[in-house]
Amino acid sequence: EVQLVESGGGLVQPGGSLRLSCAASGFTFSSYAMGWVRQAPGKGLEWCSAIGGGDGVTSYVDSVKGRFTISRDDAKNTLYLQMNSLKPEDTAVYYCARAGAEGEYEYWGQGTQVTVSS
Repeated sequence: EVQLVESGGGLVQPGGSLRLSCAASGFTFSSYAMGWVRQAPGKGLEWCSAIGGGDGVTSYVDSVKGRFTISRDDAKNTLYLQMNSLKPEDTAVYYCARAGAEGEYEYWGQGTQVTVSS
C-alpha cells in the first residue's frame, strides 16, 4: 500500500523558514518522480515543485523559485521541501504527491498546514 506522510508544517513569521518532509512507503521510492502541491484557503490546488526519480531534475513554479528547494533522500525514502523567505501568500496546506507513468499525480499525502503570519 502506497503511503505518503507529510510533516514539518507550522506557524512562521514572514521571512522565516520551514522544512517539510514526506515519508514514503509501499513502493520503490527512487523510481518515481515526486512533487509538492499546495492549496491556499479558498483556492484551488497549485503545483509548487517536482523532482525526478533517478535523474533528480527539479522544477518550480515561478512564485517560489529562488526561495524553495525540493530534494530527496532515496536511502531514507523521504522527500523534502526547504522553504525560505516565506511570505503570507505561501500560507496553504502542502501535499506531497507521487507521479504516475503519464506524469499525473496518482497518490497524495494527507497534507501539512503552513501558516505565514506575524
